[in-house]
Amino acid sequence: MALGRVLVIGLDPARLSGWDPGPVLAGIARGRDRFVELGIDADFCLVAPDDRPEADIVGALTAHDYTCVVVGGGLRDPSLLGLLESTINLIRRHAPGAAIAFNNTPDGTPDAALRWLHPAETPPN
Repeated sequence: MALGRVLVIGLDPARLSGWDPGPVLAGIARGRDRFVELGIDADFCLVAPDDRPEADIVGALTAHDYTCVVVGGGLRDPSLLGLLESTINLIRRHAPGAAIAFNNTPDGTPDAALRWLHPAETPPN
């Protein structure tokens, strides 16, 4: 049984300056691998806040019919409140039937999606 398609929207750690993106990139890779293991189609839209990412987000949201959109933790940083609000409103406008989920860590993204894709089989957090 297909669970649905997931879009993950988050910050691209490789495009942010002033820190080592390696650990976050490794977590994203583990999350991608887990989506594959679970048989869930997942697309990733990783953006940089200084690049006015709204057009990229709209493009990703309209590329497929998504069952769930996971918003990454980087976008929930208080300094990016405007981008978070914009992202949520873009999801509501361009993927109105999709559930919105939030992850705890990059490699926990599949768990966030599973809460909405198949709630009966998801262990409580």
